[in-house]
Amino acid sequence: MSTGPTLAGIEDAAERLSRVAVRTPLIESPALNDKTGGRILLKPEILQRTGSFKFRGAYNFLSRIAPDTRAHGVVAYSSGNHAQGVAAAAQIFDVPATIVMPADAPQSKVDNTLGYGARVVAYDRQTESREEIAADIAAAAGATLVPPFDHAWTIEGQGTVGLEIAAQCRGIEAVPEDVLVCCGGGGLTSGIAIALAASHPRARIHAVEPRDFDDAGRSLTAGRRLSNAPGVTSICDALLSPSIGELTFEAMHVHGVTGLSVSDEEVRSAMAYAWRVLKLVLEPGGAVALAAILASKIYSRDQTIVAVLSGGNVDAAMFAACIEVG
Repeated sequence: MSTGPTLAGIEDAAERLSRVAVRTPLIESPALNDKTGGRILLKPEILQRTGSFKFRGAYNFLSRIAPDTRAHGVVAYSSGNHAQGVAAAAQIFDVPATIVMPADAPQSKVDNTLGYGARVVAYDRQTESREEIAADIAAAAGATLVPPFDHAWTIEGQGTVGLEIAAQCRGIEAVPEDVLVCCGGGGLTSGIAIALAASHPRARIHAVEPRDFDDAGRSLTAGRRLSNAPGVTSICDALLSPSIGELTFEAMHVHGVTGLSVSDEEVRSAMAYAWRVLKLVLEPGGAVALAAILASKIYSRDQTIVAVLSGGNVDAAMFAACIEVG
């Protein structure tokens, strides 16, 4: 376990990422504002390198590994977005990468990971431990394990989204009352909470999760880490972590983050709305923050709200089915 993430670490990560990552815009839709009665600012990390925010944490982590150690390669476990982020970062640093991915991961995410030159090892998410498989592979190769969320370097890289939100809000004279962030393991949510604490201390940060994977919200209410029930499912494949991390829980707890949850039906509706009205393609996990706004899980009239659209990596068949139902 690493030491906890800090604002200074996020600022350092921003410098490391400045030459390789996309500074995604903060966009506003008159139609969405009219629908909600508020000012909704969207941070489309779907436009980030590899199609999600995960590249930020992966690249920052790899950049912090000593070059002679990094040359032995990296190993990660992921349902797809962290996989692509690590694979792309490894390609930039010209080191080998092995990614442990669930056998039921979206094929587009598998194909993209392979396309960045990584080796993919499949596992059964119901019967096998991805952490154990990845640890064994790393030990055998002398490679470095790159955690998807519960490490300061990962969190700090992902937290650069928050620094950009703060700067972009200043540029348009917007003061967010609420910031909604998708949450699986909690790296993005905790990083953003740390990044915004100094510039927007009154902003309420919300971790948005699938309804049956709301461990972050329940943990923050209980004051201790809780896990999700085994055997439950959701279309939000990117947000199916059994529980949030120790470091991410601590950071979210300290900064007063609260939880919101949405159903798969509400996620489909948000994906359909984003495609039809906003002209944006969102994967299910990347749509949960927008879904919470559209489903009135948060009061929006006369409020300024930031929502992070965290990923857009979705198979064509899944996307077509979601927007048709939505």
